[in-house]
Amino acid sequence: MKTEVAASLLVAALAAPFAAPAPAQEAGADPGPAARLVILGTGTPNADPDRSGPAVAVVAGGRAYLVDAGAGVVRRAAAAVREHGIDALAPPGLNRLFLSHLHSDHTVGLPDVILIPWVLERPDPIRIFGPPGTASMIRHIQAAWQQDIHNRLFGLEPHDDNPDAYRSPVTETTGGLVYEDDNVRVTAIPVLHGSWPHPLGFRFDARGGPDGAATRSIVISGDARPSETLIEACNGCDILVHEVYSAEAFRTRPSVWQRYHAASHTSTVELADIATRARPELLVMYHQLYWGATDEDLLREIREAGYTGRVVSAADLDVY
Repeated sequence: MKTEVAASLLVAALAAPFAAPAPAQEAGADPGPAARLVILGTGTPNADPDRSGPAVAVVAGGRAYLVDAGAGVVRRAAAAVREHGIDALAPPGLNRLFLSHLHSDHTVGLPDVILIPWVLERPDPIRIFGPPGTASMIRHIQAAWQQDIHNRLFGLEPHDDNPDAYRSPVTETTGGLVYEDDNVRVTAIPVLHGSWPHPLGFRFDARGGPDGAATRSIVISGDARPSETLIEACNGCDILVHEVYSAEAFRTRPSVWQRYHAASHTSTVELADIATRARPELLVMYHQLYWGATDEDLLREIREAGYTGRVVSAADLDVY
């Protein structure tokens, strides 16, 4: 019943029109470059030195919106500034974060993104949106670093201009419209991921698409086994960002891990079906579980399973 209610909220949120731009944005102001998807980290719990922990960003109207906080998230964002000139991802601009679920590989970067941009002159608190349990996690992080916070506030380091920017107000959700400003509308999507009670994906409807499009729609799965709600949320979206594992390599895994991954994640064969039905303009695979397979193997498996649309296997710092 809870899942059905959340799905109903999702449908209503996706059908709602964009609110009028906030009055703080003056008419005729430069909206910034077209909305972009930036892959900050494609990693898993595996300690792959080439892949930081899972995190992506939607950048629209000169503002960054992060999804998940894997290991190295702030440094990966800084690398995107250096390599792609995406200034919105500089530390002072990291002030909106959406969490798909509370697995450690998706949240171990929370102290990093809460505290380090504050030290580096973020002017405002970071607003965090996530499933139930997020507020408790953030309270414990603030408590764990209380001596650091106290020392920075009352020691020799100057924080007179942003004394409250370490704070992290939390909004918890199980699905539906969760955030909106003059750049984006963000809808939380109830998904299925192992035994987590309320894992989420997110759909971003961002103003300023490429080639002059009025908006750009980006759906991000988070960790999810096949979920009808993701198919409904995409429904011809511009980009579907979806986790994946190699169906061929899966057969070599011990049976206990096969049970876990089948209940928690999405194979290449399953993703081919999802994408065929969801019809994205571009399918971006991330959070890839290779188990010895390669990006070329993942792409081949997707094609052999019948998907004929545009598809890529993402690497850290790819931009779409």
